Amino acid sequence: MLPPDAALHTLHFDAIGTSWQIDSVVLLTPQQRTAVHKRIDAFDRAYSRFRDDSLVGALAREGGSVRFPDDLPPLYEVYAALHDATGGVMTPLVGASLEQLGYGRDYRLTPAGPALASPRFDRVEIDGTTLTVDAPALIDFGAAGKGYLVDLVADELANLGIVEFTIDASGDLLHTAEPPLRVALEHPYDSTKAIGIAEISGGAICGSAANRRAWGNGLHHVLDGLTGEPVRETVATWVTAATALHADAVATALFFEDAETIADATGWRFEAVRMSTDGRVEVTSGFPGELFTR
Repeated sequence: MLPPDAALHTLHFDAIGTSWQIDSVVLLTPQQRTAVHKRIDAFDRAYSRFRDDSLVGALAREGGSVRFPDDLPPLYEVYAALHDATGGVMTPLVGASLEQLGYGRDYRLTPAGPALASPRFDRVEIDGTTLTVDAPALIDFGAAGKGYLVDLVADELANLGIVEFTIDASGDLLHTAEPPLRVALEHPYDSTKAIGIAEISGGAICGSAANRRAWGNGLHHVLDGLTGEPVRETVATWVTAATALHADAVATALFFEDAETIADATGWRFEAVRMSTDGRVEVTSGFPGELFTR
Protein backbone atom coordinates (compact mmCIF):
# COMPACT_ATOMS: atom_id res chain seq x y z
CA MET A 1 0.00 0.00 0.00
CA LEU A 2 2.93 2.30 -0.62
CA PRO A 3 2.65 4.59 -3.67
CA PRO A 4 2.10 2.60 -6.88
CA ASP A 5 5.28 3.89 -8.56
CA ALA A 6 7.49 2.46 -5.79
CA ALA A 7 9.26 -0.89 -6.10
CA LEU A 8 7.27 -2.82 -3.52
CA HIS A 9 7.68 -5.98 -1.54
CA THR A 10 4.54 -7.23 0.17
CA LEU A 11 4.21 -9.60 3.08
CA HIS A 12 0.76 -11.13 3.66
CA PHE A 13 -0.09 -13.20 6.73
CA ASP A 14 -2.83 -13.90 9.27
CA ALA A 15 -2.36 -13.16 12.96
CA ILE A 16 -4.51 -12.44 16.03
CA GLY A 17 -7.57 -13.55 14.07
CA THR A 18 -7.22 -11.09 11.20
CA SER A 19 -5.26 -10.46 8.00
CA TRP A 20 -2.10 -8.36 7.84
CA GLN A 21 -0.17 -6.75 5.02
CA ILE A 22 3.23 -5.08 5.23
CA ASP A 23 4.46 -3.19 2.17
CA SER A 24 8.06 -2.06 2.09
CA VAL A 25 10.64 -0.89 -0.41
CA VAL A 26 13.23 -3.18 1.17
CA LEU A 27 12.59 -6.92 1.02
CA LEU A 28 12.32 -8.41 4.48
CA THR A 29 14.70 -11.29 5.05
CA PRO A 30 13.46 -14.58 6.52
CA GLN A 31 15.04 -13.59 9.85
CA GLN A 32 13.27 -10.22 9.81
CA ARG A 33 9.94 -11.89 9.03
CA THR A 34 10.47 -14.30 11.90
CA ALA A 35 11.16 -11.38 14.23
CA VAL A 36 7.87 -9.73 13.21
CA HIS A 37 5.90 -12.93 13.80
CA LYS A 38 7.55 -13.45 17.20
CA ARG A 39 6.65 -9.91 18.23
CA ILE A 40 3.02 -10.45 17.32
CA ASP A 41 2.84 -13.83 19.04
CA ALA A 42 4.34 -12.42 22.25
CA PHE A 43 1.66 -9.73 22.31
CA ASP A 44 -1.09 -12.26 21.64
CA ARG A 45 0.13 -14.56 24.43
CA ALA A 46 -0.10 -11.66 26.86
CA TYR A 47 -3.27 -9.79 25.90
CA SER A 48 -5.65 -12.09 24.02
CA ARG A 49 -8.93 -13.04 25.70
CA PHE A 50 -9.36 -15.76 23.05
CA ARG A 51 -6.42 -17.87 24.31
CA ASP A 52 -6.50 -20.10 27.37
CA ASP A 53 -2.75 -19.67 27.82
CA SER A 54 -2.70 -15.84 27.75
CA LEU A 55 -1.98 -13.65 30.77
CA VAL A 56 -5.45 -12.12 30.36
CA GLY A 57 -6.82 -15.66 30.57
CA ALA A 58 -4.98 -16.21 33.84
CA LEU A 59 -6.61 -13.12 35.37
CA ALA A 60 -10.02 -14.35 34.18
CA ARG A 61 -9.54 -17.77 35.77
CA GLU A 62 -7.76 -16.93 38.99
CA GLY A 63 -7.74 -13.18 39.62
CA GLY A 64 -4.91 -11.95 41.81
CA SER A 65 -1.73 -10.48 40.34
CA VAL A 66 -0.15 -11.20 36.98
CA ARG A 67 3.02 -9.65 35.62
CA PHE A 68 2.71 -8.49 32.01
CA PRO A 69 5.41 -7.56 29.48
CA ASP A 70 7.14 -4.19 29.56
CA ASP A 71 4.77 -2.86 26.88
CA LEU A 72 1.76 -2.86 29.24
CA PRO A 73 1.89 0.70 30.73
CA PRO A 74 1.11 2.70 27.53
CA LEU A 75 -1.85 0.43 26.78
CA TYR A 76 -3.22 0.66 30.32
CA GLU A 77 -2.74 4.43 30.44
CA VAL A 78 -4.77 4.90 27.25
CA TYR A 79 -7.68 2.91 28.71
CA ALA A 80 -7.49 4.82 31.99
CA ALA A 81 -7.56 8.16 30.17
CA LEU A 82 -10.52 7.21 27.98
CA HIS A 83 -12.39 5.63 30.89
CA ASP A 84 -12.25 9.04 32.58
CA ALA A 85 -13.00 10.97 29.37
CA THR A 86 -16.17 8.94 28.71
CA GLY A 87 -17.47 8.89 32.28
CA GLY A 88 -16.66 5.20 32.68
CA VAL A 89 -18.49 4.06 29.54
CA MET A 90 -15.31 2.92 27.78
CA THR A 91 -13.57 0.23 29.81
CA PRO A 92 -11.47 -2.89 29.16
CA LEU A 93 -13.71 -4.81 31.57
CA VAL A 94 -16.43 -5.51 28.97
CA GLY A 95 -15.03 -8.99 28.31
CA ALA A 96 -17.63 -10.84 30.39
CA SER A 97 -20.52 -9.13 28.60
CA LEU A 98 -18.99 -9.79 25.18
CA GLU A 99 -18.77 -13.49 26.03
CA GLN A 100 -22.28 -13.51 27.51
CA LEU A 101 -23.64 -11.97 24.30
CA GLY A 102 -21.91 -14.61 22.16
CA TYR A 103 -18.59 -13.03 21.15
CA GLY A 104 -16.26 -15.35 23.00
CA ARG A 105 -13.46 -17.70 22.12
CA ASP A 106 -15.92 -20.27 20.74
CA TYR A 107 -17.55 -17.63 18.48
CA ARG A 108 -20.96 -19.16 19.13
CA LEU A 109 -22.58 -15.76 18.33
CA THR A 110 -25.62 -16.80 20.35
CA PRO A 111 -26.33 -14.96 23.61
CA ALA A 112 -26.16 -17.04 26.77
CA GLY A 113 -28.11 -14.42 28.71
CA PRO A 114 -28.62 -10.66 29.08
CA ALA A 115 -25.83 -8.12 28.86
CA LEU A 116 -23.65 -7.65 31.95
CA ALA A 117 -22.59 -4.34 33.41
CA SER A 118 -18.80 -4.13 33.67
CA PRO A 119 -17.00 -4.34 36.99
CA ARG A 120 -15.67 -1.03 38.32
CA PHE A 121 -12.45 0.03 36.66
CA ASP A 122 -10.81 0.58 40.06
CA ARG A 123 -10.97 -3.17 40.60
CA VAL A 124 -7.89 -3.29 38.37
CA GLU A 125 -4.68 -1.94 39.89
CA ILE A 126 -1.36 -1.51 38.14
CA ASP A 127 2.09 -1.51 39.68
CA GLY A 128 4.76 -1.23 37.03
CA THR A 129 3.87 -4.07 34.67
CA THR A 130 1.79 -6.06 37.18
CA LEU A 131 -2.00 -6.03 37.02
CA THR A 132 -3.99 -7.01 40.10
CA VAL A 133 -7.73 -7.71 40.27
CA ASP A 134 -9.63 -8.38 43.48
CA ALA A 135 -11.61 -11.21 41.84
CA PRO A 136 -11.41 -13.06 38.51
CA ALA A 137 -12.17 -10.60 35.70
CA LEU A 138 -12.09 -10.93 31.92
CA ILE A 139 -10.23 -7.98 30.41
CA ASP A 140 -10.77 -7.15 26.74
CA PHE A 141 -8.04 -5.00 25.18
CA GLY A 142 -9.67 -5.13 21.74
CA ALA A 143 -10.62 -1.45 21.55
CA ALA A 144 -6.97 -0.36 21.38
CA GLY A 145 -4.89 -3.53 21.29
CA LYS A 146 -4.65 -4.07 17.54
CA GLY A 147 -3.63 -0.48 16.94
CA TYR A 148 -1.01 -0.74 19.66
CA LEU A 149 0.32 -3.93 18.11
CA VAL A 150 0.68 -2.12 14.77
CA ASP A 151 2.90 0.42 16.55
CA LEU A 152 4.93 -2.36 18.17
CA VAL A 153 5.44 -4.08 14.82
CA ALA A 154 6.51 -0.72 13.37
CA ASP A 155 9.05 -0.38 16.19
CA GLU A 156 10.29 -3.89 15.43
CA LEU A 157 10.72 -3.03 11.74
CA ALA A 158 12.59 0.16 12.62
CA ASN A 159 14.90 -1.78 14.94
CA LEU A 160 15.56 -4.14 12.03
CA GLY A 161 16.54 -1.21 9.82
CA ILE A 162 13.29 -1.04 7.82
CA VAL A 163 12.14 2.60 7.94
CA GLU A 164 9.78 3.05 4.97
CA PHE A 165 6.71 0.84 5.11
CA THR A 166 2.96 0.60 5.38
CA ILE A 167 1.39 -1.78 7.90
CA ASP A 168 -2.27 -2.64 7.35
CA ALA A 169 -3.84 -4.84 10.04
CA SER A 170 -7.33 -5.11 8.53
CA GLY A 171 -7.88 -1.37 8.51
CA ASP A 172 -5.62 -0.30 11.37
CA LEU A 173 -2.97 1.33 9.24
CA LEU A 174 0.39 3.01 9.82
CA HIS A 175 2.27 4.68 6.96
CA THR A 176 5.86 5.93 7.26
CA ALA A 177 6.81 6.54 3.62
CA GLU A 178 6.40 9.36 1.11
CA PRO A 179 4.32 10.49 -0.65
CA PRO A 180 1.11 10.42 1.43
CA LEU A 181 -1.22 7.45 1.20
CA ARG A 182 -4.87 7.92 0.22
CA VAL A 183 -7.28 5.72 2.15
CA ALA A 184 -10.98 5.29 1.40
CA LEU A 185 -13.46 5.56 4.28
CA GLU A 186 -15.73 2.61 3.62
CA HIS A 187 -19.47 3.29 3.89
CA PRO A 188 -20.67 1.16 6.83
CA TYR A 189 -23.93 0.26 5.08
CA ASP A 190 -22.49 -0.37 1.59
CA SER A 191 -18.97 -1.77 1.27
CA THR A 192 -18.88 -0.87 -2.45
CA LYS A 193 -18.96 2.84 -1.58
CA ALA A 194 -16.83 5.30 0.39
CA ILE A 195 -18.02 8.31 2.35
CA GLY A 196 -14.69 10.05 1.89
CA ILE A 197 -10.92 9.87 1.53
CA ALA A 198 -8.17 10.36 4.11
CA GLU A 199 -4.60 11.24 3.22
CA ILE A 200 -1.99 9.78 5.58
CA SER A 201 1.60 10.95 5.79
CA GLY A 202 3.84 9.75 8.59
CA GLY A 203 1.07 8.55 10.87
CA ALA A 204 -1.84 6.23 11.43
CA ILE A 205 -5.50 5.87 10.59
CA CYS A 206 -7.82 3.46 12.37
CA GLY A 207 -11.54 2.92 12.04
CA SER A 208 -14.25 1.17 13.96
CA ALA A 209 -17.68 0.14 12.71
CA ALA A 210 -20.58 -1.49 14.50
CA ASN A 211 -21.39 -3.56 11.42
CA ARG A 212 -17.95 -5.16 11.21
CA ARG A 213 -18.41 -7.61 14.07
CA ALA A 214 -22.17 -7.88 14.31
CA TRP A 215 -24.44 -10.83 14.92
CA GLY A 216 -27.92 -11.74 16.10
CA ASN A 217 -30.54 -9.08 16.69
CA GLY A 218 -28.63 -5.81 16.81
CA LEU A 219 -25.60 -7.22 18.64
CA HIS A 220 -22.08 -5.98 17.94
CA HIS A 221 -18.72 -5.62 19.62
CA VAL A 222 -18.81 -1.98 20.83
CA LEU A 223 -20.36 -2.10 24.29
CA ASP A 224 -21.36 0.53 26.81
CA GLY A 225 -19.37 -0.51 29.88
CA LEU A 226 -21.98 0.79 32.30
CA THR A 227 -24.73 -1.45 30.89
CA GLY A 228 -22.88 -4.05 28.83
CA GLU A 229 -25.24 -3.28 25.93
CA PRO A 230 -24.14 -2.48 22.35
CA VAL A 231 -24.20 1.24 21.56
CA ARG A 232 -26.90 2.39 19.13
CA GLU A 233 -26.28 6.01 18.13
CA THR A 234 -22.97 5.70 16.21
CA VAL A 235 -22.22 3.26 13.40
CA ALA A 236 -18.67 4.12 12.26
CA THR A 237 -15.64 6.23 13.17
CA TRP A 238 -12.24 7.01 11.67
CA VAL A 239 -9.32 8.65 13.46
CA THR A 240 -5.91 9.87 12.30
CA ALA A 241 -3.11 10.31 14.83
CA ALA A 242 0.63 10.02 15.18
CA THR A 243 0.29 6.51 16.62
CA ALA A 244 -2.06 3.65 15.83
CA LEU A 245 -2.57 3.16 19.57
CA HIS A 246 -4.22 6.56 19.94
CA ALA A 247 -6.06 6.30 16.61
CA ASP A 248 -7.53 2.90 17.44
CA ALA A 249 -8.48 3.80 21.00
CA VAL A 250 -10.12 7.11 20.08
CA ALA A 251 -12.01 5.42 17.23
CA THR A 252 -13.80 3.38 19.90
CA ALA A 253 -14.17 6.25 22.37
CA LEU A 254 -16.02 8.26 19.70
CA PHE A 255 -18.91 5.81 19.99
CA PHE A 256 -19.44 7.23 23.48
CA GLU A 257 -18.24 10.84 23.40
CA ASP A 258 -17.53 13.61 20.87
CA ALA A 259 -14.06 14.43 19.57
CA GLU A 260 -13.76 17.79 21.31
CA THR A 261 -14.54 16.34 24.71
CA ILE A 262 -12.03 13.51 24.23
CA ALA A 263 -9.30 15.88 23.04
CA ASP A 264 -9.89 18.27 25.95
CA ALA A 265 -9.87 15.44 28.50
CA THR A 266 -6.76 13.66 27.20
CA GLY A 267 -4.68 16.39 25.59
CA TRP A 268 -4.09 14.09 22.60
CA ARG A 269 -3.84 15.41 19.06
CA PHE A 270 -5.99 13.61 16.51
CA GLU A 271 -8.52 14.23 13.74
CA ALA A 272 -11.72 12.28 13.33
CA VAL A 273 -14.86 11.47 11.38
CA ARG A 274 -17.94 10.07 13.12
CA MET A 275 -21.04 8.72 11.36
CA SER A 276 -24.32 8.30 13.23
CA THR A 277 -26.80 5.52 12.58
CA ASP A 278 -29.13 8.07 10.98
CA GLY A 279 -26.49 8.99 8.40
CA ARG A 280 -25.27 12.28 9.92
CA VAL A 281 -21.50 12.79 9.69
CA GLU A 282 -19.30 14.88 11.98
CA VAL A 283 -15.71 15.78 11.04
CA THR A 284 -13.02 17.70 12.91
CA SER A 285 -11.69 20.83 11.24
CA GLY A 286 -8.22 19.47 10.59
CA PHE A 287 -9.13 16.06 9.17
CA PRO A 288 -6.61 15.31 6.38
CA GLY A 289 -8.97 14.44 3.55
CA GLU A 290 -12.38 15.07 2.11
CA LEU A 291 -15.89 13.74 2.63
CA PHE A 292 -18.41 12.89 -0.08
CA THR A 293 -21.40 13.17 2.24
CA ARG A 294 -22.77 15.72 4.70
